[in-house]
Amino acid sequence: MTDPLFLEDRDTRGVARLTLNRPDVHNAFNAALIAELTAALARLEKDPTVRLVVLTGAGKSFSAGADLNWMRAMASYSEEENQQDAENLAGLMDRLNHLAKPTLALVQGAAFGGGVGLVACCDIVLASPAAVFCLSEVKLGLIPAAISPYVVAAIGQSAARRYFLTAERFSAAQAHRLGLVDEVVPAEQLATEAEKMIATLLSGGPAAQAESKELIFAVAQRPVTPEIMLDTARRIARVRVGAEGQEGLRAFFDKRPAGWIDKAP
Repeated sequence: MTDPLFLEDRDTRGVARLTLNRPDVHNAFNAALIAELTAALARLEKDPTVRLVVLTGAGKSFSAGADLNWMRAMASYSEEENQQDAENLAGLMDRLNHLAKPTLALVQGAAFGGGVGLVACCDIVLASPAAVFCLSEVKLGLIPAAISPYVVAAIGQSAARRYFLTAERFSAAQAHRLGLVDEVVPAEQLATEAEKMIATLLSGGPAAQAESKELIFAVAQRPVTPEIMLDTARRIARVRVGAEGQEGLRAFFDKRPAGWIDKAP
């Protein structure tokens, strides 16, 4: 029996962990891993007991991007077959980026190519100083197409114009300066800091967190128009009178933990 391409587990708090589990090839993608991860994220999104998703990599690397054998096979595909393959990767990135639950990436080592894409699609990213990042596609005569919307959103157009074109490696500290990484913490403290962030995320209302993510996508990079003002007003009005909003307000004025906190040990 072959080893699983990724490991999935969850705890009693509703924290689901997805661990890329191909350490012998630095957790590189292939078609099977892309399909299985996409399906796993779809399952987790529909599961009301799941509060948040933590994404990690087994071994010394987070993800080296595309598997060499997979890339070799793609080189012999037709343009139509390559497009379908690329659409599958784009679907994984879209699923992770728009997941209606908080996502936390823990980057302990190298993240190259599509691995950078996974990082860019997560809401919060903690990295160790050993983490190194690279958008290496041009070195192979390729482009980081499927991941580009998310990476450009994370690091900005100016930085993308450098790192897409040069394929330079950059450090966790530089990734933090660019906005790809939220915090750089010592490797031995990565798990501890992750638990602190998980506790912070669990203190928020799950429905409000889902609504907040949707709100960000609705208003990002758009001018403040009467339509946007009306849309945002409708959103807060709907949330304010909803069950979770009412419970949160009551808990605040009663000076007690909200119901969703009571459910999280």
